[in-house]
Amino acid sequence: MWHNLRQLNLLANLLGACGVLILLVSLASWLNRQPVFALRALRIEGATSHFNLQGARAIMSQLRGNFFTLDLDTTRAAFESMPWVRHASVRRIWPNQLTVTLDEYTPLGTWGNDWLVSTQGERFSANLAEAGDDLPVFNGPPGSERQVVARYHDFKRWLAPLGTRVQEVTLSPRYAWSVELTNGMRIELGRELSENLHEDTLAQRCNRLVAAWQYLTQQWGTQIEYVDLRYPNGFAVRVAGLQFAPPGE
Repeated sequence: MWHNLRQLNLLANLLGACGVLILLVSLASWLNRQPVFALRALRIEGATSHFNLQGARAIMSQLRGNFFTLDLDTTRAAFESMPWVRHASVRRIWPNQLTVTLDEYTPLGTWGNDWLVSTQGERFSANLAEAGDDLPVFNGPPGSERQVVARYHDFKRWLAPLGTRVQEVTLSPRYAWSVELTNGMRIELGRELSENLHEDTLAQRCNRLVAAWQYLTQQWGTQIEYVDLRYPNGFAVRVAGLQFAPPGE
């Protein structure tokens, strides 16, 4: 081998590459030990209306690594586990700063007794008291959040001529719809049928009620407490306090 010039060149190149690698490893180890690269500053950007500083400090105290070795994916997941945080992005700022950009959920209403649902139909956990007052209430089978939110906006539009607001939307386990308005009236709409078959759709049922609303209020005013729209050619009404006299009286 010592008389083979080609093999000697390969050996020299290999030894040189090993030397460079050892030098780089040593340099990285030295940099990792330098206190100047220890993370000393956290900068929070984006949506911060519900930001919890104490929670962020707890996360930072549990992170391991410095400017070079910090796992950004683990850090992002830690911030996304905070209440109200929908998405977080994390980046390093030379030489010892971490910047976190937050995207928060925007609450639309409550889901059941313990959850909130966002304007994008995402269920999330947060302090209900921080979400505001007079939020509508949504209920439905697991995974139906987006569907219920979409129908909430439809019901708002379809029932707007009644002059009251939608307070509660419920999708039953049998996928039947019901709505409660802020005036206390409850509306049963039943199951949704296919619009492609020109069957009795939810919109058509609401339109029947809207068309007859003026007549109903002239007869019973604000005493209407329940409307059943599950009939194909009409609907039933229950009026608070209405009593029928026996025959002959």
